[in-house]
Formats: sequence, structure tokens, C-alpha cells
Amino acid sequence: MTIAAIILAAGESSRMGRLKQLLPWGGKTLLAWQVGQARAAGADDVVVVLGHEASRIRDEAGDLEARIVINEGYREGRASSLRRGAEAVADGVEAVLVLSVDQPRPESVLTALVDAWRDGRPLLAMPAYRGRRGHPVLADGALLAELRLVTEEGLGLREVTERHRDETAVIEIDNPVVNLDLNTPADYATAFRTYASR
Repeated sequence: MTIAAIILAAGESSRMGRLKQLLPWGGKTLLAWQVGQARAAGADDVVVVLGHEASRIRDEAGDLEARIVINEGYREGRASSLRRGAEAVADGVEAVLVLSVDQPRPESVLTALVDAWRDGRPLLAMPAYRGRRGHPVLADGALLAELRLVTEEGLGLREVTERHRDETAVIEIDNPVVNLDLNTPADYATAFRTYASR
């Protein structure tokens, strides 16, 4: 089954104070690490959406086994990057993982979503830790057209997940990493401790 991954990495990292995409993570940059995890989980095609400092990130991120697309309108918001990434994914894809570079997720979490989708073919699959839903989201290929139409007004991916809430498989994962979000230096430190404890 053909699986694509879209990694959203176009933001300015203003609260972090330095480019999140280039943060050290697992002996690599955060972006290179996340591409590797997506590949390990079975993504046949990985699309990385860059915007702010795109040239520098492409030069310094390390070896990326991914296709790079540029979102010139990244300042419009995250929905614009998701649209750009979805437009780059082939029409015949069977499933799409949507990840944010500032939400590092290991291969084990991604594989759990892929397996759940393969078993039951829900329109959406997402992880949860102790009942709290997290990221990333896996969308069946049937939703690709909807991903290409998300808007800032509809809160991007959320408009798709809300529309298909009753057709979503929520996968309980015994790992708090599914709720990590790296916005500030304190978040980065917390994420390091959480991964280390696991």
C-alpha cells in the first residue's frame, strides 16, 4: 500500500528563538530525524514543506530522503503549508501521514497508526495517551482532496478531523510523546527528558 508523509516545517520558530528544523535530535537535526522515522514506518514518499529560511534549512538539515517543496505563502499559516504538501502528493496515494517538525514522533507511534489503518481502513487514525488525543494524524487517501482545501479559518487539519470525527480510529499509545509540542526552549528540554525516560 502506498503511504505518503507530509512534514510541515515552514514556520519561523519565533518562540523557540532558533530554527526548530535544525535542533539537535537523536544525533541528527530534528527534521532529518523525523524524515527517517517516517521512512522507517513505511512511508514510500516523504514531502517536506519548507518556507522560512528554506535555503539554509535545506543546506544544513543533513541528508533528507525526502522531496522538498517550498511554501512561499507560509506566513498565511499552517493550513497553507498543508495545502502545499497535499498538492505535492500523488493522487493515487492510499494513506497520508501529516506530521509537524516540532512534534517529534518515533517510528513506533507512526507504525501503530499505519497498522490500525491497514486493519480497519478508517478514514482517519490518531494516537492518544491516557485519553488525550495527540499527533500525528493519518488520513486515508480518500481525504487527499480535502487536505488540499483546508483553510486557516477552518483551523487547517482540524476541519478535516472534526468533519470525520465519527470515522476516526483513536489508538491508545502508552507513551506521552504523542502529546509533545516543541514551541519554546522549555518545551525542548521537556521533550528531551520525556524521550530519555522512554
